[in-house]
Order: sequence, then C-alpha cells, then structure tokens
Amino acid sequence: MTATRPDTTGHFQSHYIPNTTDEQAEMLASLGIDSIDRLFADIPDEFRNPVLDLPAPLSELEIQRELGGMAAKNRPLGSGPSFLGAGSYDHFIPALIKPLITRGEFITAYTPYQAEASQGTLQVIYEFQTLICNLYGMEVANAGMYDGATSLAEAALMACRVTKREKVAVADTVSPAYSAVIHTYCQSQDIAVETVSPNNPTLDGETACLVLQYPNYYGNIEDMQGLVDAAHAQGALAVVSTDPTAMGMFQTPGHYGADIVTGDGQPLGIPSSFGGPYVGLFATKQEYIRQMPSRLSGRTVDKNGKTGYVLTLQTREQHIRRERATSNICTNEALYALAATIYLAAMGKQGMRQIAELCYHKAHYAASQINALPGYSLTSNDPFFQEFVVQCPAPPTEINRKLMEKNILGGLDVSERTPNGMLLCVTEINSREDIDALIAALSEFK
Repeated sequence: MTATRPDTTGHFQSHYIPNTTDEQAEMLASLGIDSIDRLFADIPDEFRNPVLDLPAPLSELEIQRELGGMAAKNRPLGSGPSFLGAGSYDHFIPALIKPLITRGEFITAYTPYQAEASQGTLQVIYEFQTLICNLYGMEVANAGMYDGATSLAEAALMACRVTKREKVAVADTVSPAYSAVIHTYCQSQDIAVETVSPNNPTLDGETACLVLQYPNYYGNIEDMQGLVDAAHAQGALAVVSTDPTAMGMFQTPGHYGADIVTGDGQPLGIPSSFGGPYVGLFATKQEYIRQMPSRLSGRTVDKNGKTGYVLTLQTREQHIRRERATSNICTNEALYALAATIYLAAMGKQGMRQIAELCYHKAHYAASQINALPGYSLTSNDPFFQEFVVQCPAPPTEINRKLMEKNILGGLDVSERTPNGMLLCVTEINSREDIDALIAALSEFK
C-alpha cells in the first residue's frame, strides 16, 4: 500500500488506499481531530517529514555501473581459495538446482493453504521432510524453519514444553551465534539458560534439555552417546544441532537417541550469500509431534484414489489459540527447502558419502601439514570432520591480512577461546593445490 502526502484538507489522496475522502473524514471525526497530520503530532516534525537528501536520478545503465562498482569491491567465493567456515560453508552446488527451483510446478501461492492449487509445493515439503528424517535418523521432520539458529532455539523451547521444566543447558562448544539466539528466545519466557562443559555437563532434575552441536562449533566430534545418556539420566531431552553434510559418513543423532535434531540446510545446495537466507532443519520423535513448531505436509489420496498432499499439522499461532501455539514462526523457507530436496535427491546416499569423505580427508591432510609447521599446533586430539582449530605463531587477524594479499581467505579468529587460535575449514571445493598454497603462505609466519 502506498500513499501520497495529504492535500490541503489533511486527507491522503492515492489510488492505493481503499477508503474515500469522506470515509477518511468520518474516521478523523470519530477520533476528534481534523487532519491526519494531527494523528502523528507526537512524532517530532524533523522525523515525521524529513528533508530527503537524495542524489539526482540515474539512468538504468548508470545504476548498473554504480552497483557493479560496489559489487566489485567484494571478494566472492570462487575467486580464490577459501578456508572460512564456522556455520556457512563453501560446498559445490550442482548446476541443475537453479533451473529446477524456478520451474512452474513449484510456483504456487505464498502459503499452500489451498491444497488443490499447491500440489507442487506440498509434495516438495513432503519429500523434504522425508529426506531430513532419513538424513538425521529421526521419525518426523517439519517443513523447515528460518535457519539453523532459530531451529535450535525453537528446539530448546519445545523441550521446555515437553518436560514442563524451565532450564536449558547449552554446551560451551555450541556456536556463539546460536547460543545468543537461544538466550534471546528464552529470556522473555523466564527460561534459565546455563552454559555447561560437554566434558562434564552439570545437569539436574530441573533441566529441560542439553543442547549440543555435532560436530561442534570448533569442528570436533564429542561423545554423543555419553552426552545423550547424561541428559536422559536426569529426565532431560537431548537437543542436537547437526551439520547435514557430516551425516554422509558419521552415525546419525537418532542413532544415539537424540530427541530433537536441528541444523542449517545451507550446505545442501544453498550459496553462502553473506549469511543468508538459509533454511532451518528440524526433526524429532513421533511422540513429540504435537509440540513441534512450524507445519507438516502429509500424503493422502483423493476421492478417486489418486495421491495428493495436504497440510496435516499446523500448531501455529495463526491457526489455534495463541496460548496453545508452539511457535510464532508462521512460514517456512520453501524455496530453499526445494533446493535442499533437489540437492539430496541428486546426490543420493553414495553422493553424500563421497562429499563427506572428501571433506574429511582433505581437512585431515591440511591439519596434519599445518601441525608440522614450526609455530603451529592443533589444539585438540579429538576426532573432527571438516573444521579444526590451529594455534598460530601470530594473531589470526595479522595472518589473515597476509593471506588475503595472496588471494587466500583464511579462517575465523577464535582467540577468545584459544590464544592466537584460528578455526579453519576445508571442504570438497578445496583442491590439493589450494591447500598447499595455504600451507606455503602460513609457513612464512614463524
């Protein structure tokens, strides 16, 4: 809806406001005021009617040149080796994904309430749910969340509803960004959030859930079975944020008895895009389905016996009494759920295993070579997947500056946890030559 400034009578004149001048006058009279400006009198005039210091208009060609110049200042992935991970990963994206997600079968209304008009979208959601269940070893998955952080925070809230407890324990190896979102979600609901060590988590009979990351934020694989058992011993749920790519070669969280499994679908055919948009993954046990946020697409048959898809479960505040809603997330990232579904279908079981193994072996090659450099050392002997922390002989910010001069995007500075610590990530994208170039560049610091 758009509107112009009010005319001399104080009435807005616009083709896009669905009320007449007489109706506007009637509404103003009922409020006891004579102009729309009076409606906003509490807002200082300099903010209500600011002078817009806009540049002169440009032609389409000139705008393209200006925006192109701005874009050229970026350092896009693919222009040189990148070893930055920490939640957003540079994986290969098959060429078939982009043309398929724009096909007409999947272009339906914003929300697929009308099943007869939204079969393409509903089937995609159904297939997406099935694939995520298979990937994580769980019984039921939803249509998707905003991203990995909101998925994990919603899982913590769900655990509180299931257990009727109001304390969440978060491992200190969970992503700091994810942990911050959990705190934000919990603070307004008077849910206590405690940080615990995964080496010796302090849990009690008031803990609703133990929140873990697999692999953890620093790349390591923790004792998942021991941690899940520790949570269950106190009557708490085990909530695990899981990298979907790692599931190509590691046991699923469901194998260890996890109760709620979340993750970010970004590695599944979705570009980094400077941090989003992504798609959140969310799966749980069948017994908790009524407490699961978002919505669920189901498969059925119509009166003629033909397969059809419908929205089966919608425990959201749009559809039921607000106090009974499980979440106020009222949508799902359907486009990227589609991209993830196409990616998983294209890769298949063997393809996912091959990608995971490439990430694993390339990361271990890089780690072993860097660990052999004078002044560098790995900070942990624990198993890891594609990320690892290296203690450097100089501050990572200084090292990354030098690496960028060689067109190499280095790792993340994690000096707040490990002095001169750098979190490096190696995926299937990185060639042997890329890794050797990184090692040669790092060897210049001693």
